[in-house]
Amino acid sequence: MQPIRKEEIADFVGRHINEFHQKRIEKLKRLKLNLVLKRKNPYLFKAKNVVTAEQLVKGILDAYLSSQEEGIFGEFLEKLAIFVNQEVYNGQKSSAEGVDLEFIKDNVRYIVSIKSGPYWGNSSQIKRLESNFRKAKKILRTNTDQSHIFAVNGCCYGKYGPYDRGNYIKICGQDFWYFISGDEDFYQDIIEPLGHKAKENNDLFDVEYGKVINKFNMRFMKDFCSEDGSINWDDLVEYSSGSISDYIEVH
Repeated sequence: MQPIRKEEIADFVGRHINEFHQKRIEKLKRLKLNLVLKRKNPYLFKAKNVVTAEQLVKGILDAYLSSQEEGIFGEFLEKLAIFVNQEVYNGQKSSAEGVDLEFIKDNVRYIVSIKSGPYWGNSSQIKRLESNFRKAKKILRTNTDQSHIFAVNGCCYGKYGPYDRGNYIKICGQDFWYFISGDEDFYQDIIEPLGHKAKENNDLFDVEYGKVINKFNMRFMKDFCSEDGSINWDDLVEYSSGSISDYIEVH
C-alpha cells in the first residue's frame, strides 16, 4: 500500500474536473426542444398548474439537465476512484463486462462496479450486475490462481451498508472511499479540489443556458401556445404522447 498525497488528488481533480464542465456545455448546446418535450411528463406540469411557457420550458430543461449531469459527474468520480486505487493498491481498470476496477488487497482480489449513489438501479439492472460479477469471477478463476475473489458494488456517496447481498458486498460514501484508498478521511479530502475554477465554468454554462432558454421559449410559444397566450395542453400532450399509428390492434 502506498498512501496518496493530497497534492496528487488536487492535481488530478484540477486536470479532469474541466471535462465535466465541458461535457455539460456540449450536451446543452446539442439539445433540441422536441427531444426534451418527448422525454418529460406533460401531465406532471399540468398537475402543478404551470401556466407560462417559461415555467414549463425551464422546468423540463432543468429536470433533463439534472439527470444528464448526474451521469456525467458519475463518469468523473469513477475515473477518480480508479486513479486513486491505482496509486495506492496498484489497481487497474477492469476489462470484464460491468466491472470497473480490479485490485488485490491483503491477498484478496476485489472486482468493483462503481456507481454514483446507492439507489442506482431497478431489479433487472441489479440482476445484470450479479450476472456480470459471476462471469468475471469465473473468468478470473480460470485464468489466475487467485481463489479469494470478492465482488463489490461501490457507491461514491450515500450512507448504505456495508451490506452483504450474497454474491457481492455493497458499500457507500466514506466506507467506499476508505476501501479503495486506505484513508478514512479521503471522502472529505476531495471536496475542496472539486471547486477548482467552478465559478468560471458555471459562468460559461449560464451564458449558454440563457441562450437555450430563450430559443426554447420562442419555439414553444410558436408551436404550443394559443393566440391568447395560454398553453395548448391538448397539442402538447398529443405531441409527446399521441399514438404513433392511426390504429393499434390490442389482443
